[in-house]
Amino acid sequence: MVDCMSEKFRDPKISINKVYTKSGDNGSTFLIGGKKVKKYSNRVCAFGEIDQLNVYIGLCCSNDDINKTKLKDTLVVIQNDLFNLGNMLASPDMTPGDSSPKIVESSVVFLEDTIDYYNSDLDSLKSFVLPGGSRLSVEFHLARVVCRKCERLVVKICEEKNIDLIVVRYLNRLSDLLFVLSRYSNKLLNEKEHLWNPNHSKE
Repeated sequence: MVDCMSEKFRDPKISINKVYTKSGDNGSTFLIGGKKVKKYSNRVCAFGEIDQLNVYIGLCCSNDDINKTKLKDTLVVIQNDLFNLGNMLASPDMTPGDSSPKIVESSVVFLEDTIDYYNSDLDSLKSFVLPGGSRLSVEFHLARVVCRKCERLVVKICEEKNIDLIVVRYLNRLSDLLFVLSRYSNKLLNEKEHLWNPNHSKE
């Protein structure tokens, strides 16, 4: 797999010493750079959805069965990348040469290499997969559908704002990886894979 940390970013200047600031009590918040926007703006909703996705990745990461694999380190890389991606969505003035945390080409290649690695151990599919089997598999499916929701929202934003399309590519590959990991989880735990049968209720 590629080294997804080949590019070094500028450390964020963050100091969190209060839980509440009251600055958002009027329904507004600030993007990176100081631009004030409503909390229902597409950008704010987008990195809110990315935050939810990160929680679901964390749920997968906390599953005891993950400790049987090397997946945990991979998932932690993805969790950090999602913060970098959120930084891109929250930074309307980011330029190509900006050293702020962001998704780069190696981030996408890392996902593609990981997909190929785990998919190579799986049987080819002859139908669509029904979420089920092990709890870990279902948790990966939950993360996958949230990732698709994030992707749809980010595509909408990209049509309105100047956002690097690598964000869309990353989310697209991540949802593919989460699908592969849902299948891999069932194989790892010797759970039968449930496939779509359009005539199931008629048998």
